[in-house]
Amino acid sequence: MLQRLFRPRPAQTTGKALYAAAVAQARTPTLYEALGAPDTVEGRFEVYSLHVVLLLERLRGEGAAAAEASQALFDAYVKSLDDALREMGVGDLSVGKKMRKLGEAFFGRAKNYHGAFEALPDRGPLEALIARTVYAGADEARAAAMADYVLAQRDHLAAQPAAGLLKGDVDWRAA
Repeated sequence: MLQRLFRPRPAQTTGKALYAAAVAQARTPTLYEALGAPDTVEGRFEVYSLHVVLLLERLRGEGAAAAEASQALFDAYVKSLDDALREMGVGDLSVGKKMRKLGEAFFGRAKNYHGAFEALPDRGPLEALIARTVYAGADEARAAAMADYVLAQRDHLAAQPAAGLLKGDVDWRAA
């Protein structure tokens, strides 16, 4: 009886699968070696967040099931951040404050990426955003190459049927 009560809903399962796909892609060595994303806590946060944003954007406007899967993806992302903070030894009293800051950062990134995508074909806003966030202003010269990567992934995701994504199947383009 209890197993039935705590069985994950399909959207939760999809959200976890989408998050796992985003994490796997965000860990691609090419992003750090060839594209120069900083292999730091902050750099990884930016790269993970970027991949989650790409999936959320792809699911936007695909109906109620996609909206539910998007929320589940975001929930899996947040839970992972919370778990990571606790594993790093952040005290229980501080986790909430840090999670609030990370949440604000993520929503700011998501809004800014959406605005940068809306500005296309002008790549300037996207490159500036990537330089400011992923590279933290330290290696702005690489922002154009990372923007190429982001736009290629965005186009590749757009070509995938929503039905497959709603099953948790994500095919990322090779980095």
